[in-house]
Amino acid sequence: MTAALQDKVAIVTGAGRGIGRGIALLYAAEGAKVVVNDPGVNVDGTGLSSSPADDVVEEIRQAGGQAVANYDSVAEFSAGEALVRQALDSYGRLDIVVTSHGILRDRMVFNMTEQEWDDVIRVHLKGTFNVVKHACILFRQQRSGRIITLSSESGLVGNAGQANYGAAKSGIGGLTKVVARDMGKYGVTCNSIAPRAATRMTATVVPKGRSGDFAIAGATEGGDPMEPEDIAPFAAYLASDYASGVNGQIFLVYGNTVTLMSQPRLANTIFKPEGFWSVEELRAQESLCEGLENPAPASAPSS
Repeated sequence: MTAALQDKVAIVTGAGRGIGRGIALLYAAEGAKVVVNDPGVNVDGTGLSSSPADDVVEEIRQAGGQAVANYDSVAEFSAGEALVRQALDSYGRLDIVVTSHGILRDRMVFNMTEQEWDDVIRVHLKGTFNVVKHACILFRQQRSGRIITLSSESGLVGNAGQANYGAAKSGIGGLTKVVARDMGKYGVTCNSIAPRAATRMTATVVPKGRSGDFAIAGATEGGDPMEPEDIAPFAAYLASDYASGVNGQIFLVYGNTVTLMSQPRLANTIFKPEGFWSVEELRAQESLCEGLENPAPASAPSS
């Protein structure tokens, strides 16, 4: 290991399993002291267990690192402040925040309940805000800090049956860009990773071919499995001093691949010199939407 995070202190949410666990373990191996947050819930957010966080803490300590467990649900606003306080009380500082927590309540939009929508938005989007907001109070004062959020291809390009999850992850992408602007002048960076990995969160998601330019699946193009641990090295890079100039970006990360996602840009534009467009005039302007792909063309009615 390069000790790229030597003497840094990190909070990693959702660190008891999957991608968060891989990040916490690598951060510790790279020299960081880690607050391992995980309430130990099931994929749908039900149940509680201290075992996932405790197991990761023990694994870090057995390897010679330093870590403490936290079992709070980041969906609670007070949990963000408590996490920051625990880092300060345990290690005297905080340098890095990674928000890799999450639950799933997948349902087609026409069947989704209000509770399923609210629970996923609350955990993913509000939970990310709860932690990031309280960390930013400290980071602004000390004029340094690294924030790494987890977005998703479901939020970037869409995935059927995940209206709540996709909306939350898209929101996290937007939050990331705003926090980068709010905090950049204080020496703080905020970037997001959209990961592909085979975890319990993806076990029920059946890929339907390709979505846009991105394959939502559990293996690389070459057929190699995408492990949760594959995300950790780039998360460590973003948390290190090496990435001090990287801010407000979203990266697609999987297997041995890292891709910088493009920022939204103007594509086709039509302009009318005088007055406003009528519906008929717009209908004639085929160049505006020419070549666009329908992600879900209408199917023929079943007989």
